[in-house]
Amino acid sequence: MTELGAKLFADTSLSASGKLSCATCHSPDAAFAAPNRLSTQPGGIDSKAPGRRNPPTLMYLQTSIPFTEHFIDDEDLHGDDAGPTGGLTWDGRVNSPHEQALIPLFAGNEMANPNAAELIARLRRSPWAQQFRQTFSEAGEDVLQRPERALEWMTSALEVYQQSPRDFYPFTSKYDAVVRGQVQFSAEEARGLELFNDPSKGNCATCHPSASRSGFALFTDSSYVALAVPRNRDIVANRDASYFDLGLCGPDRKDLAKRADYCGLFKTPRLRNVAKRGSFFHNGRFHDLREVLEFYATRDTDPGHWYPRNRDGSVRKFDDLPKKYHRNVNTEAPFAPLAGNKPRLSSTEIDDLLAFLKTLTDGYEPTAETRRTAAAADASGDPRMGRSIDRGYPAEAAAKP
Repeated sequence: MTELGAKLFADTSLSASGKLSCATCHSPDAAFAAPNRLSTQPGGIDSKAPGRRNPPTLMYLQTSIPFTEHFIDDEDLHGDDAGPTGGLTWDGRVNSPHEQALIPLFAGNEMANPNAAELIARLRRSPWAQQFRQTFSEAGEDVLQRPERALEWMTSALEVYQQSPRDFYPFTSKYDAVVRGQVQFSAEEARGLELFNDPSKGNCATCHPSASRSGFALFTDSSYVALAVPRNRDIVANRDASYFDLGLCGPDRKDLAKRADYCGLFKTPRLRNVAKRGSFFHNGRFHDLREVLEFYATRDTDPGHWYPRNRDGSVRKFDDLPKKYHRNVNTEAPFAPLAGNKPRLSSTEIDDLLAFLKTLTDGYEPTAETRRTAAAADASGDPRMGRSIDRGYPAEAAAKP
């Protein structure tokens, strides 16, 4: 099923246009996120239908919990209710890759299949039809003659493929090598991690925990937060001044439409491989990771830099969120200014944060020399070795994810 799922994932013939596959918007070469710097990806029957959201990465989703409005961590001694948590996509409206695959397969601005029968007809004509029949031979008669059943098997194959450790959760970043005790952070990277964790500075670890009891952090708590990212006028839907993408409360998610306190909240993404992405946030408004960090640092100290101005010269702050929902916007650090309206992060500190975030990119290979250096640092108690990240868990205990 893994082998078959990989082939289906990359097969453009399964789309109405014959040009779009799952891999088109979730490229293996881009950590299974968008392969370019476009804010959204075009699709549909003519490959020109505009998208409305930036495709999130499909990596490191294997531990995602089902969506719940009231999440309490079983190992959290405080027993605090973290509120909406879990699910997949930016608004958590599905709970598994099996369900998630159904969205692009039939969305009019993506693969645009009108129904299961036409999709499976395309599958019958694909090079993988016979392999599909053999893989699901336990179903008895030719499963491709039963579209609804074949669709279930097809999305199951896609789901199993997305559980492949080698492709979707390899844990091969420099950060992981540090956790394993194979290498040290540079001084700049270590400072960046400290800023990342410091609740009075970057405060990133509040939503993107950098440590895990199980050994390897995923850099998300799967919670939902309103960041008031500036409106992206490159998105065609946003040309309608009355249109707003409100995340948890719609328009794509319907069941929470009446929850005003959820409007503007989007799921906290995983930061693994974040330095490889060409677009950021749900609306793809930013295309440079440093600019993302600058937005966090100066959104509230210099809003005129990020938001448009009204005719009277005043700043139209939080312009992609109706005013009645502005109370939902997060104003904690690093947004909250220091005394004198100073940002919490300086330009040099942003450099350090960037250096750390780049250690989350998979594909790092420790050398014999870096292993020797890390071993020496371990023996001397250097604070930059793996145990400092993993809250005391021995590196050897975390050697395998």
